[in-house]
Amino acid sequence: QVQLVESGGGLVQPGGSLRLSCAAPRNIFSIYIMGWYRRVVGKERELVARIYSQGGTDYAESVKGRFTIDRDTAIHTVYLQMNNLKPEDTAVYYCNADRPFATPYWGKGTPVTVSS
Repeated sequence: QVQLVESGGGLVQPGGSLRLSCAAPRNIFSIYIMGWYRRVVGKERELVARIYSQGGTDYAESVKGRFTIDRDTAIHTVYLQMNNLKPEDTAVYYCNADRPFATPYWGKGTPVTVSS
């Protein structure tokens, strides 16, 4: 079974920063689109950021300029650097590996709480 392992979530004050990590199997990491999604209580899961095999990225409008998705191919790990965090960023963040006509894979999630 493919496993995506997230880490780095926690409690941070508004304006603070966190860096999330997601480790994936090498074969998945090199081919699939890697991304971060989040789910707020009472809302549907939404895309936060994703990075394509060739390095292109997409971001939700709400996080542009604050969040950066990056990766380290040597250790098959994708990161989400979150700066200037806001209370509305509070959510469970999920790592995702996606590919057309293939089964997507999801991590179990890492919670992020932004509060004073």
